[in-house]
Amino acid sequence: MKALLIIILLWTNLCFGQSENYYFPPLTGWEWDTVSPASLGWCTEEADTLLEFLENNNTKAFILLQDGKIALEKYFGSFKRDSLWYWASAGKTLTAFLTGSAQEDGFLSINDLTSQYLGTGWTNCPPEKEDLITVRHQLTMSSGLDDGVQDPYCTLDTCLEYLSNAGTRWAYHNAPYTLLENVIENASGQNYNVYLYDKINSHTGMNGVFLPSGYNNIYFSNARSMARFGLLILNNGIWNNDTLMSDTVYFHDMVTTSQQLNLSYGYLWWLNGKESFMLPGTQFVFNGPLFPDAPDDMFAAMGKNGQLINVVPGLGTVFIRMGNNPEGSNDISPIFNNAIWQLLNNLMCNINEEEEIPAVAGLSFNIFPNPCENIIYIQSLKQIEHHTVRVFDVIGNKLFEGEDNQTLQTGRWSGGIYFLQVEYQNEIMNVKIIKK
Repeated sequence: MKALLIIILLWTNLCFGQSENYYFPPLTGWEWDTVSPASLGWCTEEADTLLEFLENNNTKAFILLQDGKIALEKYFGSFKRDSLWYWASAGKTLTAFLTGSAQEDGFLSINDLTSQYLGTGWTNCPPEKEDLITVRHQLTMSSGLDDGVQDPYCTLDTCLEYLSNAGTRWAYHNAPYTLLENVIENASGQNYNVYLYDKINSHTGMNGVFLPSGYNNIYFSNARSMARFGLLILNNGIWNNDTLMSDTVYFHDMVTTSQQLNLSYGYLWWLNGKESFMLPGTQFVFNGPLFPDAPDDMFAAMGKNGQLINVVPGLGTVFIRMGNNPEGSNDISPIFNNAIWQLLNNLMCNINEEEEIPAVAGLSFNIFPNPCENIIYIQSLKQIEHHTVRVFDVIGNKLFEGEDNQTLQTGRWSGGIYFLQVEYQNEIMNVKIIKK
């Protein structure tokens, strides 16, 4: 029933644009309507647990919106409502929106060759390989440029080396993304921050700006500006009655699977509820959704040290988090993001039901239980005698390797996400494991 309701809500939003139930704050000043968690029927006693978790994990600001109104807003330490902080890679989603705006304005097409806007020789690739790279490849992290170079942030032509044909390999590579700003500037003839203000900030009341940092440009704003952008995206690019993006095809494509290499990646947005996902810095394809405790229709902006925007169309919910690196996270935002959802599910108890992740059936093995507590069983479905089992942490460090294991003792594992790989004959099976 819950899944059917979410489908109906999604269909309504896509067909009719905005929801009349969404509230939008004024463009100027600090006025912003609030709604109490108690009035929403939430389990209010869980709010303190959530806020304590956020405080213990170096959070500076947290805002939870329900239908546009503030349900929770908390600032920690010396951080205040008007304090500025960086978005890191969460700011990539602003560039995704601006690329769609530039296409809608007729300045470019995402199917154009990147060299049309950056000139020939913008990479160190052979000319015939450079001419395979389009703006769309930059949006989808599939340029084929080598992310294993000494400085993957470097945007100089000498740093942009050929590794594979564009569109054949997904890799989280900052440099091709950063150059999208040059594409937009050269295509539009406008300064990037001026174009940002014209297309987004002036319509939404956001106060942020991109500032240079080495090869990168980093977006800085206050927390409420981050929440304003999340609300804009929740309402399909419409702020109140002001349509900032009328190209519904581009908007839809931006927040859905953009290529078949990493199903959990759109146009610079991370997607939940897909059959598999990839992570930065690794070429593994892992089974299951990126955020197992979040709603399937959630999509996210994620940046270094846990800068987060989560948008859930089916629930009318947005949350943002700003801060420093969470304790023990090793800067892996998906784990921290999912941990927030575990606590949000307890808070939003009237609309979120706890669901256990089913056992994963692979081509030749069944891995269960999942989530696990003290043991994992590796069951052969095809009477395979010889196989290799490996366990990795979320950043790809190998923690275990063994032959022909039928069980793994997990009691000493810390709670969190791990990746189990079973290799047999010419097949490799990757499974995401949740340790309670």
